[in-house]
Amino acid sequence: MTARHAHRLLLTSAFLLGFVTCGANAFDATSPGEVGLSAERLERLDAALESYVEDGRLAGSVVLVARRGDIAHLRAFGERDRESNSPMREDAIFRIASQTKAIVSTAVLMLQERGELLIGDPVGRYLPEFTETTVAVPKPDGGYDVVEASRPVTIRDLLTHTSGFGYGTGVAADAWADAGIQGWYFADRDEPIGDTISRLAGLPADAQPGESWIYGYNTDILGALVERVSGQPLDRFLADNIFEPLGMSDTHFYLPRAKRDRLASVYSSAEGGIERAEGTGSIGQGAYVDGPRESFSGGAGLLSTVTDYARFLQMLLNGGELDGERLLSPKTVELMTTSHLGDDVEFRPGEGFGLGFYVVEDVGARGVPGSVGEYGWGGAYHSTYWVDPEEELIVVYMSQLIPATDIDDQAKLRALVYQAIVD
Repeated sequence: MTARHAHRLLLTSAFLLGFVTCGANAFDATSPGEVGLSAERLERLDAALESYVEDGRLAGSVVLVARRGDIAHLRAFGERDRESNSPMREDAIFRIASQTKAIVSTAVLMLQERGELLIGDPVGRYLPEFTETTVAVPKPDGGYDVVEASRPVTIRDLLTHTSGFGYGTGVAADAWADAGIQGWYFADRDEPIGDTISRLAGLPADAQPGESWIYGYNTDILGALVERVSGQPLDRFLADNIFEPLGMSDTHFYLPRAKRDRLASVYSSAEGGIERAEGTGSIGQGAYVDGPRESFSGGAGLLSTVTDYARFLQMLLNGGELDGERLLSPKTVELMTTSHLGDDVEFRPGEGFGLGFYVVEDVGARGVPGSVGEYGWGGAYHSTYWVDPEEELIVVYMSQLIPATDIDDQAKLRALVYQAIVD
C-alpha cells in the first residue's frame, strides 16, 4: 500500500467517524466544556484575536468554533466600520470570495445526484463553447503559441482546479486583458455570468487539462454550468436548494439594502497599520450593495456570516444533512472530501485537493495542527474555514483585509483552537 493510499484510507475512516458521531442535529449553542473544549484555554484565542485589533492590524473579525454538532464559541472583535465607530457584531456580513467555491461545488454534486450530469462528463456537453479549447505554450525566446487542448476539459477538472484555466494572468495575459477577463471580481459587471464565461471559453488556458493544479476561473465556469443544466439563475438555484433548506438567511450574491448596516467594511494592510480600501475591482467596497446585480460569480461572489457558513459546513460534517434536510448522500460527501489529484500533480505539502476543498493527507508533512481528513479553504478578503471530521470540529473565521500582509492571525487561530481541545 502506498503512502498516498494509506492517507486516503485514514481520510475515509475520519469522515465516517465524524458522520456517525455527529449525526444531524439542531446545531445549537452550548458551553465549551460540554463538547470537550476548555473555556479557559479559549480565552487565549480571544486575547490573541483582540490583540490584532488593539495593534491596529485588523479593524475587526468574527470567529466561530463548533464541536460535536453545536456552537461552543462565537465572538466578535473590534469594529465593523472604523470610520463610523460601528462595533463588529456576531451577525456581521462579510464578502467571502472564494468560500463561494465550496457551495457551488456542492450544487454541482447535487445535480449529479439528480441524474442531470456526471462529473466525468466533458464540460462541452453542457456548455458547447468548451467543446474545443486551447492552451498557451510559452516559446523559448518569449511570447507563446496557441495549441489545441490534448483532451476535453471535464467537470471534475473544474472541481479540482486541474482544467488549466487560471485567472488570466499567465503567459497569454494579453489575450485575457483584451477580452476584459482578468482578476476574480465580478460584482461590478453588468452582464450575466454565462456571457462572461462564453467569452472565456475562447481564451487560451495556462496548461493542458489534468496536468497541473492551477487556481482560477474553474468554479465560475461551474456556476455557468449550473445555470445551463438547471435552467435557473445561479442565485436562485443556490437559494432554493442550499440556502433556504439550511436556514442560511444571510447568504447572498448582492446584499439586500435593508442589511447594508451589517456589512463589514474592507481595509488594506499599510505601513504602520491598516487603511480603508477604496474603489471597486479587486477591493469591492460598494458593488455588492449598489452594483448592477447582474453577475453571479460561482468562484468568488457570495456574502455571508460565520453562522450561515458554519451551517453549510455542519451539513457536510453530518454526511449531507442538517435539521432533517438532506442535500447530499454520505457517499457524495466522502467523494468531495477525498483528494482527486494524481501523484504527478503538485499541490501543497501534506495536502491533496478534493471537489472544492483542500484535504489533509499527512499532518507531519503539512507541519501545522490538524488531522488527516480535514478539509477547508478561504477567501481573498482574509477569511478562512476548516472542518476536522476526526475531532468533529468546525472553525469559521471572517475579517475584511485585502491585501493582508505581515499578519499571522490565521496561523494563531489554528494553533489556539487545537490547544483548547481537552477531550
